[in-house]
Amino acid sequence: MRKVLFAIALVTLFVSSAFAAKPVLAVAEFRNDTSAGWWSSDVGNDLAGMLANELASTEKFKLVERHKIGAVLDEQDLANSGRVKKSTGAKLGQMTGAQYVVIATVSAFDNKTRETGGGLSFHGIGLGGKQEEAYIAVDLRVVDTTTGEVEFTRTVEARSTGGGVGVSVYRGGFGGNLSNYEKTPTGKAIRAVIMEISDYLGCAMVDKDACLDEYKAKDQSRRAKTKKSIKLD
Repeated sequence: MRKVLFAIALVTLFVSSAFAAKPVLAVAEFRNDTSAGWWSSDVGNDLAGMLANELASTEKFKLVERHKIGAVLDEQDLANSGRVKKSTGAKLGQMTGAQYVVIATVSAFDNKTRETGGGLSFHGIGLGGKQEEAYIAVDLRVVDTTTGEVEFTRTVEARSTGGGVGVSVYRGGFGGNLSNYEKTPTGKAIRAVIMEISDYLGCAMVDKDACLDEYKAKDQSRRAKTKKSIKLD
Protein backbone atom coordinates (compact mmCIF):
# COMPACT_ATOMS: atom_id res chain seq x y z
CA MET A 1 0.00 0.00 0.00
CA ARG A 2 2.82 2.38 0.89
CA LYS A 3 4.51 1.66 -2.43
CA VAL A 4 1.31 2.51 -4.31
CA LEU A 5 0.90 5.76 -2.39
CA PHE A 6 4.55 6.65 -3.00
CA ALA A 7 4.15 5.99 -6.74
CA ILE A 8 1.01 8.15 -6.87
CA ALA A 9 2.85 10.94 -5.05
CA LEU A 10 5.72 10.78 -7.56
CA VAL A 11 3.33 10.92 -10.51
CA THR A 12 1.46 13.85 -8.95
CA LEU A 13 4.74 15.70 -8.36
CA PHE A 14 5.84 15.07 -11.95
CA VAL A 15 2.54 16.26 -13.41
CA SER A 16 2.50 19.34 -11.16
CA SER A 17 6.06 20.22 -12.21
CA ALA A 18 5.20 19.80 -15.88
CA PHE A 19 2.24 22.15 -15.58
CA ALA A 20 4.28 24.61 -13.53
CA ALA A 21 6.94 24.91 -16.25
CA LYS A 22 6.36 28.04 -18.30
CA PRO A 23 7.51 28.43 -21.91
CA VAL A 24 10.52 30.76 -22.11
CA LEU A 25 10.12 33.38 -24.83
CA ALA A 26 12.19 36.09 -26.45
CA VAL A 27 10.41 38.68 -28.59
CA ALA A 28 12.27 39.83 -31.69
CA GLU A 29 12.09 43.37 -33.04
CA PHE A 30 8.95 43.82 -35.14
CA ARG A 31 9.35 44.28 -38.88
CA ASN A 32 7.19 46.43 -41.12
CA ASP A 33 6.07 45.65 -44.67
CA THR A 34 3.67 48.59 -44.97
CA SER A 35 3.89 52.31 -45.68
CA ALA A 36 2.32 53.24 -42.33
CA GLY A 37 3.12 56.85 -41.46
CA TRP A 38 3.57 56.07 -37.75
CA TRP A 39 6.45 53.67 -38.38
CA SER A 40 9.97 54.86 -37.58
CA SER A 41 13.34 53.22 -36.92
CA ASP A 42 12.59 52.69 -33.21
CA VAL A 43 8.99 51.50 -33.46
CA GLY A 44 9.98 47.86 -34.06
CA ASN A 45 11.68 47.74 -30.65
CA ASP A 46 8.79 49.63 -29.04
CA LEU A 47 6.27 47.07 -30.29
CA ALA A 48 8.47 44.17 -29.17
CA GLY A 49 8.63 45.73 -25.70
CA MET A 50 4.86 46.21 -25.61
CA LEU A 51 4.30 42.56 -26.55
CA ALA A 52 6.87 41.31 -24.02
CA ASN A 53 5.13 43.29 -21.27
CA GLU A 54 1.72 41.98 -22.32
CA LEU A 55 2.96 38.37 -22.37
CA ALA A 56 4.62 38.74 -18.97
CA SER A 57 1.43 40.17 -17.46
CA THR A 58 -0.45 36.95 -18.32
CA GLU A 59 1.90 35.05 -15.97
CA LYS A 60 1.87 32.17 -18.46
CA PHE A 61 5.37 32.74 -19.84
CA LYS A 62 8.91 33.55 -18.81
CA LEU A 63 10.39 36.37 -20.86
CA VAL A 64 14.10 36.81 -21.48
CA GLU A 65 15.54 40.21 -22.36
CA ARG A 66 17.39 40.37 -25.63
CA HIS A 67 17.01 44.01 -26.74
CA LYS A 68 18.89 45.41 -23.73
CA ILE A 69 21.33 42.52 -23.44
CA GLY A 70 24.30 44.93 -23.59
CA ALA A 71 23.47 46.24 -20.12
CA VAL A 72 23.27 42.69 -18.76
CA LEU A 73 26.64 41.76 -20.26
CA ASP A 74 28.21 44.96 -18.89
CA GLU A 75 27.04 44.00 -15.39
CA GLN A 76 28.51 40.51 -15.77
CA ASP A 77 31.81 41.94 -17.02
CA LEU A 78 31.91 44.31 -14.03
CA ALA A 79 31.36 41.42 -11.60
CA ASN A 80 34.04 39.36 -13.36
CA SER A 81 36.55 42.20 -13.12
CA GLY A 82 36.98 41.73 -9.38
CA ARG A 83 35.73 45.20 -8.51
CA VAL A 84 32.42 43.86 -7.16
CA LYS A 85 31.91 41.67 -4.08
CA LYS A 86 31.74 38.09 -5.38
CA SER A 87 28.65 37.14 -3.38
CA THR A 88 26.66 40.01 -4.93
CA GLY A 89 27.97 40.17 -8.49
CA ALA A 90 26.23 38.80 -11.59
CA LYS A 91 27.55 35.34 -12.53
CA LEU A 92 28.71 34.27 -15.97
CA GLY A 93 27.04 31.35 -17.71
CA GLN A 94 23.77 31.71 -15.80
CA MET A 95 21.62 33.52 -18.35
CA THR A 96 18.37 31.78 -19.21
CA GLY A 97 18.07 30.71 -22.82
CA ALA A 98 14.85 31.22 -24.77
CA GLN A 99 12.99 28.13 -25.92
CA TYR A 100 11.08 30.14 -28.51
CA VAL A 101 11.50 33.38 -30.41
CA VAL A 102 8.39 35.36 -31.33
CA ILE A 103 8.76 36.99 -34.76
CA ALA A 104 6.15 39.52 -35.89
CA THR A 105 5.75 41.51 -39.10
CA VAL A 106 3.23 44.31 -39.65
CA SER A 107 1.85 43.12 -42.98
CA ALA A 108 -1.10 45.49 -43.46
CA PHE A 109 -2.21 48.86 -42.17
CA ASP A 110 -5.02 51.13 -43.27
CA ASN A 111 -6.28 54.36 -41.79
CA LYS A 112 -9.37 56.09 -43.16
CA THR A 113 -11.01 59.33 -42.09
CA ARG A 114 -14.41 60.41 -43.37
CA GLU A 115 -16.37 63.56 -42.79
CA THR A 116 -19.64 63.19 -40.90
CA GLY A 117 -21.05 66.59 -41.84
CA GLY A 118 -21.45 69.90 -40.07
CA GLY A 119 -18.09 71.28 -41.19
CA LEU A 120 -17.20 74.98 -41.32
CA SER A 121 -14.09 77.07 -41.83
CA PHE A 122 -12.91 80.24 -40.08
CA HIS A 123 -9.61 82.00 -40.87
CA GLY A 124 -8.04 78.83 -42.26
CA ILE A 125 -9.12 76.62 -39.37
CA GLY A 126 -11.47 73.78 -40.26
CA LEU A 127 -13.98 72.58 -37.68
CA GLY A 128 -16.15 69.59 -38.44
CA GLY A 129 -17.29 66.12 -37.47
CA LYS A 130 -15.00 63.27 -38.44
CA GLN A 131 -14.85 59.51 -38.00
CA GLU A 132 -11.58 57.61 -38.23
CA GLU A 133 -11.06 53.89 -38.65
CA ALA A 134 -7.72 52.11 -38.31
CA TYR A 135 -6.94 48.52 -39.33
CA ILE A 136 -3.75 46.57 -38.68
CA ALA A 137 -2.65 43.01 -39.45
CA VAL A 138 0.43 41.28 -38.05
CA ASP A 139 1.92 38.05 -39.39
CA LEU A 140 3.11 36.03 -36.41
CA ARG A 141 5.62 33.17 -36.20
CA VAL A 142 6.94 31.35 -33.14
CA VAL A 143 10.23 29.57 -33.82
CA ASP A 144 11.74 26.77 -31.70
CA THR A 145 15.30 27.94 -30.97
CA THR A 146 16.61 24.36 -30.76
CA THR A 147 15.22 22.98 -34.01
CA GLY A 148 14.65 26.20 -35.96
CA GLU A 149 11.17 24.96 -36.83
CA VAL A 150 8.15 27.25 -36.92
CA GLU A 151 5.87 25.87 -34.21
CA PHE A 152 3.03 28.40 -34.41
CA THR A 153 1.94 30.77 -37.15
CA ARG A 154 -1.02 33.10 -37.49
CA THR A 155 -2.19 36.39 -38.97
CA VAL A 156 -3.67 38.57 -36.23
CA GLU A 157 -5.94 41.52 -37.04
CA ALA A 158 -7.42 44.44 -35.13
CA ARG A 159 -9.64 47.42 -35.94
CA SER A 160 -10.52 50.57 -34.06
CA THR A 161 -12.87 53.44 -34.81
CA GLY A 162 -13.19 56.87 -33.30
CA GLY A 163 -15.31 59.91 -33.93
CA GLY A 164 -16.13 63.37 -32.70
CA VAL A 165 -15.41 66.95 -33.57
CA GLY A 166 -11.93 67.49 -34.90
CA VAL A 167 -9.99 70.70 -35.45
CA SER A 168 -7.61 70.85 -38.40
CA VAL A 169 -4.95 73.49 -38.98
CA TYR A 170 -2.73 73.18 -42.04
CA ARG A 171 0.93 73.50 -41.06
CA GLY A 172 2.60 71.72 -43.97
CA GLY A 173 3.19 68.41 -42.18
CA PHE A 174 4.00 67.15 -38.68
CA GLY A 175 6.44 64.79 -36.92
CA GLY A 176 6.38 62.61 -33.84
CA ASN A 177 6.63 59.02 -32.62
CA LEU A 178 4.34 56.20 -31.57
CA SER A 179 3.31 57.85 -28.31
CA ASN A 180 1.57 60.57 -30.29
CA TYR A 181 -0.94 57.95 -31.49
CA GLU A 182 -1.81 56.59 -28.05
CA LYS A 183 -5.37 57.94 -27.88
CA THR A 184 -6.12 57.70 -31.59
CA PRO A 185 -7.83 54.83 -33.44
CA THR A 186 -4.38 53.94 -34.84
CA GLY A 187 -2.92 53.63 -31.35
CA LYS A 188 -5.91 51.68 -30.11
CA ALA A 189 -5.66 49.27 -33.05
CA ILE A 190 -1.97 48.73 -32.32
CA ARG A 191 -2.68 48.05 -28.65
CA ALA A 192 -5.55 45.71 -29.58
CA VAL A 193 -3.40 43.65 -31.96
CA ILE A 194 -0.69 43.32 -29.26
CA MET A 195 -3.30 42.04 -26.80
CA GLU A 196 -4.73 39.65 -29.39
CA ILE A 197 -1.26 38.21 -30.09
CA SER A 198 -0.71 37.71 -26.36
CA ASP A 199 -4.09 36.02 -25.90
CA TYR A 200 -3.51 33.73 -28.88
CA LEU A 201 -0.06 32.63 -27.68
CA GLY A 202 -1.44 31.97 -24.20
CA CYS A 203 -4.14 29.82 -25.74
CA ALA A 204 -2.01 27.95 -28.29
CA MET A 205 1.10 27.41 -26.16
CA VAL A 206 -0.24 27.06 -22.61
CA ASP A 207 -4.02 26.66 -22.23
CA LYS A 208 -4.56 24.39 -25.26
CA ASP A 209 -8.26 24.11 -24.48
CA ALA A 210 -11.57 25.16 -26.07
CA CYS A 211 -10.07 28.58 -26.84
CA LEU A 212 -8.38 26.95 -29.85
CA ASP A 213 -11.81 26.52 -31.47
CA GLU A 214 -12.42 30.25 -31.10
CA TYR A 215 -9.16 31.12 -32.83
CA LYS A 216 -9.78 28.55 -35.55
CA ALA A 217 -13.15 30.20 -36.24
CA LYS A 218 -11.51 33.65 -36.34
CA ASP A 219 -8.93 32.44 -38.83
CA GLN A 220 -11.59 30.86 -41.05
CA SER A 221 -13.54 34.13 -41.01
CA ARG A 222 -10.40 36.11 -41.91
CA ARG A 223 -9.63 33.79 -44.81
CA ALA A 224 -13.20 33.97 -46.10
CA LYS A 225 -13.17 37.79 -46.07
CA THR A 226 -9.81 37.85 -47.82
CA LYS A 227 -11.05 35.54 -50.57
CA LYS A 228 -14.13 37.71 -51.13
CA SER A 229 -11.94 40.78 -51.61
CA ILE A 230 -9.84 39.11 -54.30
CA LYS A 231 -11.17 39.34 -57.83
CA LEU A 232 -9.86 36.74 -60.24
CA ASP A 233 -10.17 37.06 -64.02
